[in-house]
Amino acid sequence: MSDGPLNRQQIQERLLDSPFNAFLALEVVTADPTKAEVVMRLKMRPQFERLAGTGIWHGGPIAAAIDIVGDYCLAMLFGKPVPTTNLRVDYLRPGKQTLTLVAHIRRSGKTLAVVDVDVLSETGDLVAIGRANYSTATA
Repeated sequence: MSDGPLNRQQIQERLLDSPFNAFLALEVVTADPTKAEVVMRLKMRPQFERLAGTGIWHGGPIAAAIDIVGDYCLAMLFGKPVPTTNLRVDYLRPGKQTLTLVAHIRRSGKTLAVVDVDVLSETGDLVAIGRANYSTATA
């Protein structure tokens, strides 16, 4: 456990502890423990395209980002990431350019937490929604 909630900068620094997270280069926009909410941005790069030259996101990086943002929403409170036990993603429309991911903790109990993540386009359209469960027994 941490001595208190992690702030935006501390979350950003901890993201870099994982080579995969560092590769995604998520940018922490806000971390608000009172709202149980974390907002991050993910910029489009050619490695994230569904098909080369289309500028349309592949679902894999979106799903990975949903998992990571949800996990770090909990890490904001626990001081460290916790294991994912389940992840569901619904893709609603093709995404282009920079995506914004907004995570909300729905429930955080002694053994399990549920976090919902909205993935938004630059124009505010909902690109995907995700729900992940995390094991809090080790937190």
